[in-house]
Amino acid sequence: MDLENYLKQKGIWYKFIEKPKTIHTADASEKTGIDLERITKSLVLLDQDKTPIMTIIPGDCKLSFKKVKNAIRAKKVRLVPFEEAKNYSGYLPGATPMVHHKVNMRVIIDEKLTKYDSIFGGGGERTKLLELKTNDVVRLNNGLVADITE
Repeated sequence: MDLENYLKQKGIWYKFIEKPKTIHTADASEKTGIDLERITKSLVLLDQDKTPIMTIIPGDCKLSFKKVKNAIRAKKVRLVPFEEAKNYSGYLPGATPMVHHKVNMRVIIDEKLTKYDSIFGGGGERTKLLELKTNDVVRLNNGLVADITE
């Protein structure tokens, strides 16, 4: 999946930041000096019908499954196993960007992220972070902004 080409085609401002290989958001924050609450975690869930959902939350927060269910009026949601996430996103865990996924998914962005002009997420590889304008993340995903963290 060509993330950079996608961003160029869409005319989106972006910035890649090289970093040592990391998987966990806290490690990425420590290695780059970027505040943990501005580095996102992109998590893939499935609802009761096995429909994939991408949630984008601040790195210092924990996902609330109850709030996700309420936000999308689902009966049940569950996290996709770590080793299966790439089947939906197209990227390894720790590299998953906030946009341009393999499978078209409903995307929910935690409202705490909207206080920032730009946010950081996986850059398609575990050695990169991608900075995007927050409003572009919402717009490109046709995302739902909601309170989905504890």
